[in-house]
Amino acid sequence: MINFFPLAFLMGLFGSLHCAVMCGPIALGMPFQKKSFLQSALQLLLYQFGRILVYTLLGLLVGALGSTIRIYANQKSLGITIGILLLLFTAFQYNAKYRHHFAIFQNKLLNPISKLMGTVFKLKLWGLFAGMLNGLIPCGMVYLALATALNTGNVQAGALFMFLFGLGTMPLMMMISIGGIYLKKYIRFNTQQLVPWFMVFFGLLFILRALNLGIPFLSPELPGVYGHSVLCQ
Repeated sequence: MINFFPLAFLMGLFGSLHCAVMCGPIALGMPFQKKSFLQSALQLLLYQFGRILVYTLLGLLVGALGSTIRIYANQKSLGITIGILLLLFTAFQYNAKYRHHFAIFQNKLLNPISKLMGTVFKLKLWGLFAGMLNGLIPCGMVYLALATALNTGNVQAGALFMFLFGLGTMPLMMMISIGGIYLKKYIRFNTQQLVPWFMVFFGLLFILRALNLGIPFLSPELPGVYGHSVLCQ
């Protein structure tokens, strides 16, 4: 199996800059009670747990899908296919017509989530449910992580990958909630530009690793995989 687990946490950690700018205002808008530190800390932890829980469940789903696909195609074919799709998706980002239609699609997904977000704040454990809703918000970095989890071709591996990805996003998101930092005031570049670069990197990485070229890290030669025979004596 192609092992992307070492990249899962790092993908979340470095990609959290994009997540912070996109979801930072949501985190800052949480109704934390400043007079009650313990209550605020509990809700904050529940919020993070809710996000990571949803990412993990999504990982289970795409892992199951990848497992089903592998019945009809091996992991090499799946890795190359996902890599090509990521590169094509990145290329489409520079097409104005595509960006327009994709933005409409994202807004359709976001509107019902936004309406529910205001409702859950009335609940006792609102942090948990707000975090779960936050985990469903359309996000390029989450799409990329799910594509990687899909390539694991395994339910448990897909869930573990998304769990590690969620943990990677946690430090910066916690800092925003605790420190009240609105990053758009301080970051002078558009973090949306980070996502295509991540997608190009991982798209090429998928293809290289699937080709099994014997290049350390980029395309290691894995015995017993992709048609290589292992003789047991």
